[in-house]
Parts: sequence; structure tokens; C-alpha cells
Amino acid sequence: MKTRIILVLATLFLTANFSFAQQDEECMLNLTLMNDYVKSKKYDEAFEPWMKVRNKCPKFSYAIYAYGEKILNYKIKNSTGQEKLDYISDLMVVWDKGMEFFPSKYDLGEVLAKKALKMYDNQKDMSLTDKQIYDGFDKAYTQDLENFTSAKGLYVYFTKIVDLYKAEQEPIQDVFNKYDDVSEQLETINAKFTVKLNKLIEKEDAGTVLTKKEGKYKTFYQKSLEANGKISGSLDTYLGQLANCENLIPLYQKDFSTYKNDAVWLKRAVSRMYNKECTDDPLYIELVKAYDATAPSADTKYFVATILYKQNKNKEGDDYIKQAYELETDVFKKGRLAKKIANGYKKRGSYGSARNYYREALKLNPSDGTPHLQIASMYAKSANSCGDTNFNKRAVFWYAAQEALKAGRVDARMKSSAQQAATSYNANAPTKAEIFQQGNAGTTISIGCWIGGSVKVPNL
Repeated sequence: MKTRIILVLATLFLTANFSFAQQDEECMLNLTLMNDYVKSKKYDEAFEPWMKVRNKCPKFSYAIYAYGEKILNYKIKNSTGQEKLDYISDLMVVWDKGMEFFPSKYDLGEVLAKKALKMYDNQKDMSLTDKQIYDGFDKAYTQDLENFTSAKGLYVYFTKIVDLYKAEQEPIQDVFNKYDDVSEQLETINAKFTVKLNKLIEKEDAGTVLTKKEGKYKTFYQKSLEANGKISGSLDTYLGQLANCENLIPLYQKDFSTYKNDAVWLKRAVSRMYNKECTDDPLYIELVKAYDATAPSADTKYFVATILYKQNKNKEGDDYIKQAYELETDVFKKGRLAKKIANGYKKRGSYGSARNYYREALKLNPSDGTPHLQIASMYAKSANSCGDTNFNKRAVFWYAAQEALKAGRVDARMKSSAQQAATSYNANAPTKAEIFQQGNAGTTISIGCWIGGSVKVPNL
């Protein structure tokens, strides 16, 4: 009896193993077929083997979900009506199952943003309201902000709350809060990309050739920063006239007593009033003082300086500017602050001080080409006062053009504007005929005043 039981168990074990082996073989066959079809972009042909391997052995390979996403996106794009809705619904399931079976391959924030974008792209077909789309993105923001990095997703997230406000479903304060939320997230993403990009640029500047992989990363970071820059501009455009002084001042006056000790609220209020040039209103001064008293920082010292400059107290303002710069410890923020300080000095005509801070900005963030363009523009504006003869004065434009071109070399986003600026400056420099008349081709001209540099006359 005992021997018989053992034989039966052994038979069952061998049968089960054979069944599992057969199933694995079938799954492998369908997975291979699916892979081949997807790689050839034959998504219709890939659908059947994908469904088989997905249903029979859902944990067999991550490719089931990575390629399944591609297959279903193709199906969604090439279908209509209920069939399209079914494919969209199935894609949501694929993302959920992918996270369940291969959690290390997915980030919640990224998946939630993808879902919300798919809902947005098919809003009419799915009969979804703006509130439903907004709530989809809000899940990504509230549940996993760190991995909500989709530039398009962040943009749509903000535009939907503006649309809800216009439909009288959300208060204007929530619109401003969400603008700040999205802007700060874009800034955080940009800071991470900038740090990584700067390391690659510093490596190149040191004479080391980037590996193929590093080159791809450099291009990715540059394109991402460019896309995020466009998104930031689009946020301002979509916000439009809602964020004007006529709306901001009464809103902040109404809420000031409630939030006068809230550093985050104060920072956002001060920043927005400053950026929208509402600084002449007495409320701005109250907000800045409250902000500085609540949470003294580089930001508060900077805004105090702006008030002092408004009151023509430039020396005191400069003192606060120095404090602001010394207090800032974050490299990315310090670079941005250096540019803001430099812009202020430039506006006042203090070009030497402005250049010092622009150069500080370049040290802190070498992948940002805008300081080079700003320095070049100051050189050009000083041409008439930084030369002893007409020829030497106009030679300053060569110097300005050289500076402008540096912007395009370090920052891919600036290539076009850098070339345009350089072309414009060179057009104002001495002509070949004038160089011939002077007989100074190839010589070096010293540039005086605050510029203190030199430029070589082009050879004929």
C-alpha cells in the first residue's frame, strides 16, 4: 500500500513538472514571437502572442508589460469607439499589474502621471470632466511627488486648475498655490538635471572626451532643461492676467493677517509681487518685513535689498545683497541668485559689479549660457566709452561677439540666440576696408574702462 502511494505521488510530481516545463516552453515561444514583432513594429501581429504569454504566465518577464504598453498604445491610436476605450482600460490594467509583479521597474508617481496623461489625451472619448483629469494628476503630486517629473503632465495639471477656476469650481488662491507647486517641482527637476549636466561639461572642459553613454545623457539633460524652460514660460502664459497687481494685492491683503507667520505663504506672496512688479504698493514692504522676521534667509535678505534700492538706499541695499549671497548654500539656488543680483547691478548701470556676479553664476552653473549673453550686451553698450579712437571703440564689438558665442558653446538652448547676438555685434565692428586702411590686421587692441580686456584684429 505504502509503495503504491509513493508511486502515485512520484507520477503526479513528474506529470506536474512536465506540465510546468511545457507551460514555460509555450510562454517562452510566445514571448519570443512578441519580442520579434514589437522590435519590427508589427504591433498587430504582436498582440496575439502577447495576450497568450500575459494570460498564461503573467510573472514570466518584465517585457510583457514594457512591450504591452507599446502594443496597447498602438492599438489605442489606431482604433475608435468602444474598442479604443477597451484598449485604454486594458493599458491601465497593464500598468497596475506591471507595478504589482515588477515593483522595482516602476515608480508610482510616474505611472499615475502616465495614467492621467492618457486620460487627458482621450478626455472626449472617455467623457471625462476637467476635475477628473485634475484629480488624476493630483494623485501623482500628492502620492509620489518625487517621481512626478513629466513636464507635459505638470503643465496639464496646472492648466486644469485654471480651467476649473474659470468655471467657478476653484478659488483663485488655489490657482496661485498650484502655480507655485508646479513651478517649484520644475525647479527641483531642473536642479537635478543641471548638477548632472554640469559634471559632464566640467569633464569636457578638462579635456576628457565623453563616452557614448555620457554623450547621450548630456543630450538628454540639455533637451529636458530646454523643454522644462518652455513649460515654465507656458505656465506664465496660461496664467495670463490672473496674476496681475489688481488681483494679487487685494487677495494678499485679505489673507495677510491669517498667514503673516507662514514662511511658505509669505515667500510665495513676496516672490509673485516682485515678479509682477507690484513692489510700489505698501503691502509689498509689509510682506517682505514679515517674511524676513519669520524666516530670515538668502531670499528674505534679497527682497529687503529690493526695497532699499527702491528707496535709493543703494549702499544699504548692497549690504543686504552680500548677506543674501553669503547665506545661500544650495549651489543651484546660489547660481540663480547670482544672476538676479547681476541683473540688478546691470539695470543700475554698475557693469563691473554685474559682471562679477554673472561670472559667479557661471562658476556655479557652467551649463547656463545666459550670463555670457548678458556680459556681451554690457560690452556692446560700453563700446563708445571704452576706446580712445573710433576704430578701437568699435573693436569692442568683436569682444562682445566672442563673449556671446560662449553662450552657445556651453548651453545648447542658447545656440541660436548666441549666434544672432554675435552676428549683430560683428556688424557694428570695423569692416575689412577699415582694417586695411588702419593696417593693423592681426594686432591686439587693449580695451580700457571697466572691461579691461583685449581683442585681436581679424587677419585679412
